[in-house]
Order: sequence, then structure tokens, then C-alpha cells
Amino acid sequence: MGETENHHHPPPPQGAAPPPPPPNLALSRGPTWTPAEQLHQLQYCIHSNPSWPQALLLAFQHYIVNLGTTVLIASTIVPRMGGDHGDKARVIQVLLFMSGINTLLQTLIGSRLPVVMGVSFAYTLPLLSIINDYTDEAFASEHDRFVRGMRTIQGSLIVSSFLNIILGYSRVWGELTRLFSPIVVVPVVCLVGLGLFARGFPLLGNCVEIGLPMLILLVISQQYLKRIHSRANLILERFALLFCIGIVWAFAAILTVSGAYNNVKTATKLSCRTDRSYLMSSAPWIKIPYPFQWGTPIFRASHVFGMIGAALVSSAETTGTCFAAARLSGATAPPAHVLSRSIGLQGVGMLLEGLFGSLVGTTASVENVGLLGLTHIGSRRVVQISTGFMIFFSIFVFMSDIFLLKGISLLFPLDAAASGITFIQFANNNSMRNIYVLGVSLFLGLSIPQYFAMNTTYDGHGPVRTNGGWFNDILNTIFSSPATVAIIVGTILDNTLEARHVDDRGVPWWKPFQHSKGDPRTEEFYSYPLRLNEYMPTRFL
Repeated sequence: MGETENHHHPPPPQGAAPPPPPPNLALSRGPTWTPAEQLHQLQYCIHSNPSWPQALLLAFQHYIVNLGTTVLIASTIVPRMGGDHGDKARVIQVLLFMSGINTLLQTLIGSRLPVVMGVSFAYTLPLLSIINDYTDEAFASEHDRFVRGMRTIQGSLIVSSFLNIILGYSRVWGELTRLFSPIVVVPVVCLVGLGLFARGFPLLGNCVEIGLPMLILLVISQQYLKRIHSRANLILERFALLFCIGIVWAFAAILTVSGAYNNVKTATKLSCRTDRSYLMSSAPWIKIPYPFQWGTPIFRASHVFGMIGAALVSSAETTGTCFAAARLSGATAPPAHVLSRSIGLQGVGMLLEGLFGSLVGTTASVENVGLLGLTHIGSRRVVQISTGFMIFFSIFVFMSDIFLLKGISLLFPLDAAASGITFIQFANNNSMRNIYVLGVSLFLGLSIPQYFAMNTTYDGHGPVRTNGGWFNDILNTIFSSPATVAIIVGTILDNTLEARHVDDRGVPWWKPFQHSKGDPRTEEFYSYPLRLNEYMPTRFL
């Protein structure tokens, strides 16, 4: 049936109202925080200074943390080289002396960050390779074997130091760091600290009756008891480590004197007794380290190449630690030219270590950077003062026996590791691409070194076993470092996987900090002291 003339069509529909915006769940559930380039809870930042008495006590804490790591590596390596307690004391002297010199140089004309240059465990595999080469040779005494090993280490450190010098002062290292973004920095900084997990509680557990009370007492006193009173807050937050060491050392001395360790295993005695470092009984009263004290350096190409791998690893770890130190001292991210001159100066320090006969090279100590976060004191001057304690006690090393508590320095990398997580705020942490890069970098950064550790024998033979020993040492050393693996994996993925999404990667925030004039605060934090900028070549600025 057809339509009639009186049929009326319905009016045309009017435009529908737009749907209401989705509720902002973040605001409805609590506040949000904008990204902060500098931490605001620090009591003293990089260029502000506490009073001199407080600075001296804080500096002494840095020395104690560094001492624990120094004695640990010397006690592990020197006996395997054939050295006795006197040799170990002399090695500790040199390590402390060079740590003080290199720390002072770094804070003055290097990174300018409050970082302590401590011993690096990255040199362990090259050292074991040197030890193995001399194990089957005939020597008049074990001391002669030890001296031959030290002379070989000297030569290897001297030659391999030029790699860092060239990478740093040619600015090649800085150009490599321009490939970083916050997505790369997060796993690198995290694994610089978390990579020490194998030397954390497992080492503390060697003497659990001393280490566990120390850990619990430090957490309770610094994080809980400080909230009782405002004065307690000031004292315990900054100096809890000194109080805890005094209490636990007295407890360990009581156990030692009472005979609690008379019938235990030798390893337990070495870890728990307060009279088993032998520094006081075997070290000379006064001794100043001097160049070539072990004799003329021995140069062997195979050992030099192995040491080069360790030098690269220590540079990677120093880079990650510098980002953590900048974060925990209230500075902005270190620019590329600052990282370059830091690595170059680390090479100069490595050269000095070879000349003075050090056991290993140095790297930026992540344990001491963690102490910055625990005390909320990021002052550069405090770390510079600590170099005075290192140099003083390297000359009077027997006195260090009083302050030694094994394993204490391994409680502090956590703050440094956690500071790496904060860099994700400058990138899109809701990006699936970023989540993938972070996940793979963190997982492989822990998993690959763990594989190499599990398949490395007691005498240092890793899973890479070709006919070229020097090649084995390089690869086994590089892939045993969590931070180095994280740099390799993270940089490759971040620069090849949808790299054009620069906003998601945080590149717009990151880019200004890669240039000396990109941010006005760079000059404030990283410029040379005493107007040295006027006399230095521009490539070093």
C-alpha cells in the first residue's frame, strides 16, 4: 500500500551528545607525583656541606665500608698466590692508598661526583688466570711465587690502563653513552647493585650469628628508632653504622674470647673471629707504599688481554654507579663528557695502580653510593675527607684491624640499586615496548652472569673454553658482570626496537643532559674547581 499525502516523516535526529570522559582513577584513589629530576629529601646535596665534626664522622663511615671490601678481596686472592699474612697486609696497604688517591682525583677532576673508588671484583678471573700459570712452576718459596704473580699483575695493569685512557679522553666512551636512554639506565643502575647478590647474604651467612644481628640492628636503629625523637632522628640516620659496628664488634669479641669458635671449621673462624685478619700482628707499624715495590713489572700478552676485559667491565660498572651517585647526591644525570673524563681518569688511576703494585684495579664503589642514600648526605666534601682516612690507614694499616667487621660493606648496595628504578619516571612506563626492553635487560643481566658463575671452576676456568686463554678471559669476565650484560642487551634493544618512538623512550628529557650546555645546572655540579676550566683543553671539559 502506497504512502498517503498526509504521512509525516519523523524529524531528523539531532547530534548525539559526546560520551562523558572516563573517570580519572588515579585522582580518585590518591595523589600523583610529577617526575623529579633531583631528590628533595636529601639533607645535604653534592655541593652543600655538613659541619666539620659531622663531616669527619660521615667520612669515617665511608672508610669503614670501603675497608670491608678491600680486606675481603685481599683475603681471598693473596693466599692463593702464595702470600702470607704479611704480604696480605702490604697488599691491603696499597689498595687503601690507591683507593684514596683515585677517589680524590675523581672528586676533583673526574666525575666530580661523591663516589669512592674501591676495589673491583671484575679482576678476579684475570687474577686466577695468572695464579694458574705459576702454580706448576718451581719457586724457591711460596713468597717468590707471590712476588712473581704481583709483578705480572703490575705489568698487566699498566698496559691495559691505556684502553681506559684512550676510551675516555678520546670521548669514545661518552659517545657510546649517548645511545642510552632512561630505559637503558634503569637496568644498568639496578644491576650494578643487585649484581652483588651472590656476595650479599650468602657471604653474611658465613657467620650468621654476627652478620644477621648486624643487619637487623642496622635496619631497626636507622629506620625505626630514629623516629622516636627529633634528635635521635638526626643522630641515628647519619651515624647508625658507627653505633652498630661498635655493638656487634664487641659481641664478636666476647664470642671470640669465650671460646665459642674454638671447635668450629676454619672457614667459620676466618669469618667470625675478631683476631683472624692478622693485620695488627703482621703489618709493619709504619709503611708508605712506593712504586715498583714488588720489583720490575712482567708483561705477558695473554694476561694483558685478560686484564683488558676487566678494565672494560670496571668502566661499565663505574658508569652505572655514577648515575646512581648523581641521583643520591641531588645532582642531575652526568653528561657524556663527564662520563668520558671519568673513565679516562680511571685509566690514569689504573696506571698508577700498576706502578705502585696494586692487586686489582678500582671502580666506583656501589656500596659507598648506597651509604649516601642511607644517610641522606650526598656531600662531595665528605667523600673527599674520607680519602684522608684511606691514605692515613694505608700507612698505619695495623690500626685498621680495630675497625674491621667482615661483610659489613655488602649491606649497602640496595639504595643504589633502587635508585635506578626512579629513572623510569622520565619515560613512558605504560609502554609495552618499554616494559619488554626492561624485562629482557633485567632478566638476562642476572641470568647470563649466573650461568657463567655456575659454570666457572674454583681455579677460574669459565664456560668459554677455547685454545686462546686470553680470549676466554675476556669473554668470561665481560659476561660475568650483570651491569655490563645489561648495557649490551639494553642498548641494542632500545636502539633497534621501535627506536623512532623517542617520546616513549624518554629521549626528549634525556637529550639535554648529554651536552655540556644542555642544562644550566650541569656547570654547577660538574665544572672543575678553582677555575681550572680556563686552563684545561676543551676536550676535557
